[in-house]
Amino acid sequence: MTAQDARHVPLTTAQKLAQDAAEAAEVRAYLTHPDVVALRIERVRTQVDRMCWAGIVLGLAFTMTNVQGFASAGSPVWSLAWLAAWVLDPTVSLILIAILRAEQVTARYRVRTGPWVRRAKWLTLTATYVMNTWASYAAGSASAIVLHSVPPLVVFVAAEAITDLRDKLTEAVMVAYAEAGGQSTREPERPTVPRKLFADYLGDARAAWSPGVVISSAWVREVTGCSRGLAPRVARALADEVGGRP
Repeated sequence: MTAQDARHVPLTTAQKLAQDAAEAAEVRAYLTHPDVVALRIERVRTQVDRMCWAGIVLGLAFTMTNVQGFASAGSPVWSLAWLAAWVLDPTVSLILIAILRAEQVTARYRVRTGPWVRRAKWLTLTATYVMNTWASYAAGSASAIVLHSVPPLVVFVAAEAITDLRDKLTEAVMVAYAEAGGQSTREPERPTVPRKLFADYLGDARAAWSPGVVISSAWVREVTGCSRGLAPRVARALADEVGGRP
């Protein structure tokens, strides 16, 4: 259908282009809005978090069988020692996940954790690696060592990288918001009004006073705009200066 205006008159090519330009400008204004730009990076950060968490959980799940075999040490299947061995790897993994989850929050708000947090993370990762590869080293099988070393090492690197990634993505959100804010249309900022002191109100009252004017709290509030509680003090101080009676 032919584009028409409100009077049902066909639009010219220039008018169509003008409408397209206005629509494009409006869309671009929203696309470059600071909140929209920051929201896009927030979504990327969420995707990165989910993918890293999926890799870490899968890697820890892969090591569970080997850690159980290391802990059971040939105990009969379904014996008490065999069943208790299944608890070792989840115990270490839960502590590691708790540390990473806490770092997820601290990294978001750019709060640095203490050295014991990093030591606990390294200890849990090292323990998982040693228990997962012990049998392979004892057997002297290079292929088994590589096979059982890759998942713990990947978890170790991901645990270190995810914290730095969150910190950098948080910084990217702040930088993108600032840059988009400088380019987008915003309401003009209100000028900061300096706080007036007692001497300032007294000076205003002194400038407004003239002989014959009765100094009162109401008059001081009217000419200076000070508060009801401050007006009597200003009136007394001015009256003392000019020798009048408040």
